[in-house]
Amino acid sequence: MRRDEIWLRLRHRLRLAARRIWPAMPTTRAELRRLLRRDAAQIGRLTGAAVLAYVAARLLYPKVIDLTAPLTALLVVQVSTVRTLKMGFVRVGAVLVGVLVAIALSGYYGLSWWSLGAVIAASLVLAKVLRLGEQLLEVPISGMLILGVSSHGLAAETRIVNTLIGTAIGVAFSLLVPVTIPNTRARDTVRDVARSQAQLLDQVALTLSARAPSAEETEAWLRVADTIGDDVIAARTAVDEAEERRKLNPRALVALRIAPELRVALDRLARCRTAEHVLLVMIRRAWSTIAAEEDRAAALRGAFAVVLDSLGEGLDAFADLISSDRIESAEQALGRLHEVVGETRAMLTDLILVDIEARPGSDTWMLQGSVLAAVDQVLQQLDLEHPEQTAPAWSRRPSLERMPRTVAETGQRLSEPVRRQIAAVRRDRGER
Repeated sequence: MRRDEIWLRLRHRLRLAARRIWPAMPTTRAELRRLLRRDAAQIGRLTGAAVLAYVAARLLYPKVIDLTAPLTALLVVQVSTVRTLKMGFVRVGAVLVGVLVAIALSGYYGLSWWSLGAVIAASLVLAKVLRLGEQLLEVPISGMLILGVSSHGLAAETRIVNTLIGTAIGVAFSLLVPVTIPNTRARDTVRDVARSQAQLLDQVALTLSARAPSAEETEAWLRVADTIGDDVIAARTAVDEAEERRKLNPRALVALRIAPELRVALDRLARCRTAEHVLLVMIRRAWSTIAAEEDRAAALRGAFAVVLDSLGEGLDAFADLISSDRIESAEQALGRLHEVVGETRAMLTDLILVDIEARPGSDTWMLQGSVLAAVDQVLQQLDLEHPEQTAPAWSRRPSLERMPRTVAETGQRLSEPVRRQIAAVRRDRGER
């Protein structure tokens, strides 16, 4: 084995290992720069808020060295202003409850094993009642810190004031130095979902154009479809995060609100993925059923390959439409999408008109209809000229009303590649 081949295999294995350790590892320089820029901004915000809180606390208590204020600022500053406000209220509430419980018990009984246990138990009960969540343990911790000093009043005052200082500076810092709204990241994640679906259909079309798919190939395609389902969930999280960061964010005054459009696109892509999953299952069953009829299977594979390749092109156009940030590019992508959808629907209509006879012991006709219905569902999601078709959720048992329209209704001419494939199917049936 040559040195170059060994090096390539080693790089591939290292890349796979890195993917397992860090699934979100950037794969391009642009992604790496975006990740570094985002992390650097968050590190700067946290550091600046903590330092300012420490300076403010020292101005109020120059003789007292206490790091409660910078610690609170670190905990309060979150990735969005709304989360910062929530964390600030929860943090202040947790400290106040813990301090008040400790002051109430220590003023009468002092510090002993049973008073310590009583403070911890009472603090945890109150934290549960107030639903402090992640800050639940902060309540007994604040109480224990008060019990551990001799001057309970001064310690309580210092901790409460420093907590308020850290919270106020954390909230003010989030308002004055707001986080960026990750519109680009949200748009890219949704676009990548469309790209992944297009690549999957391209792989299926390439295989069907050459030969019948094997069981291993169909299982691999189904695994890819499941992975795309995880990508849909991740994209939905990214869109929700972009929308959340707009709230109480001064940057929202100049940043476009694209979350509603991205949610609509993501809903369409999610329904496409469901249809593609059913399509792959039907392909696996269909060609295992008609494998013995080699000539007709070859013609059908070729016809479906052309349709699926055109469907992948439509998903690519949809991805371009999602990522378009200018009117010219958006109109160009939309025009290409309309053209591809019309041509693909015409191809699909001609496939439906092919009379595949059902033979005893064979469910070829039923499976063929299921495959065509799944393809039609993807087309309905990409058909932006008729949005009412995509409103209801897709049923796994499509009725006749959900079947594709005829060529006369679409006004599209049948493409030549599919015309040849369909002619071959009809010619083979006529010879028999």
